[in-house]
Amino acid sequence: MAERGRGWARAVRGLLLDVNGVLYDSGAGGGVPIAGSVEAVRRIKASGLKLQLCTNETQATRESFARKLRALGFDIAVSQVTAPAPAACHLLRERSLRPHLLVHHDLVPEFAEVDKTNPNCVVLGDAAENFTYANLNEAFRLLIGMEKPVLISLGKGRYYKETDGLKLDVGAYMKALEYACDIQAEVVGKPSKRFFESALAELGVPPEQAIMIGDDIVNDVGGAQQCGMRALQVRTGKYRRLQWSIPSGGAFLNACPLQNTELHQLVQPLAALMNSIPKENHFISVKMQMRVLKCAVERAQLGQLHNLSFTRNFLFLKHRFLLSAGLFPVAKCPPGSLVLQGVLSDCSH
Repeated sequence: MAERGRGWARAVRGLLLDVNGVLYDSGAGGGVPIAGSVEAVRRIKASGLKLQLCTNETQATRESFARKLRALGFDIAVSQVTAPAPAACHLLRERSLRPHLLVHHDLVPEFAEVDKTNPNCVVLGDAAENFTYANLNEAFRLLIGMEKPVLISLGKGRYYKETDGLKLDVGAYMKALEYACDIQAEVVGKPSKRFFESALAELGVPPEQAIMIGDDIVNDVGGAQQCGMRALQVRTGKYRRLQWSIPSGGAFLNACPLQNTELHQLVQPLAALMNSIPKENHFISVKMQMRVLKCAVERAQLGQLHNLSFTRNFLFLKHRFLLSAGLFPVAKCPPGSLVLQGVLSDCSH
């Protein structure tokens, strides 16, 4: 059983790692590494696995970001960082767009070679303290005055974690401008499929031979799965412990915050399956997840789950499980970067 569980890992040739919340928590003084993460990166590189950082970092240029990581003890080159700003610059030049920038002041040098006169689009990044009412309103006025408004957002995260707590991310401000202008933003960064494909190209391996590891179930895990990759969610960074747990084993279903009798019955078979999987394995296969969903449907058909609210809750659970072509993994990940070391062990030949 253990060998079957590790079969997929033997084909892995490269890892995509999120950074904030996986390798370190940002904050004053450059942030702090998550315990064990420096050693995990060292082991990954020593193992021969390819490594690429896939980040929505938009508060610094790639050069500054890589320099900060090296100061924290990570052996990372600029070429190993895939970030939204360079991808956005390529898109702007490709489409002859001239941006009005609402970004962090430390990111502005990334756009030095881009024509910004007479803007015909708005580029939105994690501007932090620059997200003032005046700056947001200026961006709104520019967009609302355009015949064909173009809003480019460098990511769509809801929030992220710094050393002093959670912080609103660019997605919250993106949604405000979308609503005010009745438009839809173009996302450059995770979870954009094009962004993940760019990261895979820089990693130099096909999606079926790569794993994405992040703390965001939607932008990291979901975005990677849309590209055909496997993905893991770690229990650090923005990860939040769910409101309910599966009895026995302490495993958590990463997708659903609901709690009622019907869902409790639904996840009982999942608990049994989790107990049959060796602890060192971090995935339940799609086939096994489908067995759980099939079991729930059969129970509903037999009248064992007859409450009308079950239908609504089951569909919600299924919606949260399914993302485009794949299911969310049910992750049983140890805290912190131990998950990186666990994956490394499984992927070693």
